[in-house]
Amino acid sequence: MAQLYYRYGAMNSGKSIEILKVAYNYEEQGKPVILMTSSLDTRDGVGYVSSRIGMKREAYPISEDTDIFGFIQSQSPQPYCVLIDEAQFLTRANVYDLARIVDELDIPVMAFGLKNDFRNELFEGSKHLLLLADKIDEIKTICHYCKKKATMVLRMEDGKPTYDGAQVQIGGNESYTSVCRKHYFNPPISETE
Repeated sequence: MAQLYYRYGAMNSGKSIEILKVAYNYEEQGKPVILMTSSLDTRDGVGYVSSRIGMKREAYPISEDTDIFGFIQSQSPQPYCVLIDEAQFLTRANVYDLARIVDELDIPVMAFGLKNDFRNELFEGSKHLLLLADKIDEIKTICHYCKKKATMVLRMEDGKPTYDGAQVQIGGNESYTSVCRKHYFNPPISETE
């Protein structure tokens, strides 16, 4: 019986390397997969899953109007699994398409993404995955400032934390830091100015 999986974690927890590993393992057994990612993630070009350790692979880009269910249904042969990176950027309709793929096509779907944004609010895709997923797992990483588990993302601008602004600002380590709750509210900031 196929299931909808949501695996979330803070920045630098290894989500993208995990999805690439899952794809490799399926394909090593001769089982085709469909790899997809949000078209909003443009760090390495649209339509790529790339990890910070240098692995990169082409993926089908998802936009807010993508008919994911129709796309998967049209594939021949049908994939053994659908893998989604940057799932936090999906819309409600995108996530409901993923549930239909599981329920109507009996194809497992594994979605990977952030749970909350730098304002500590749920992303739309994450919210609906948390509501609909059959299995939810956290991929853990540690706080940038201490040894506690990182559960939040801190957006930095000019070396200082910011808690307001547009929810989506594509960036990596230059813009975001994974932190624990304590350091989200009280990050150690160096006084260099």
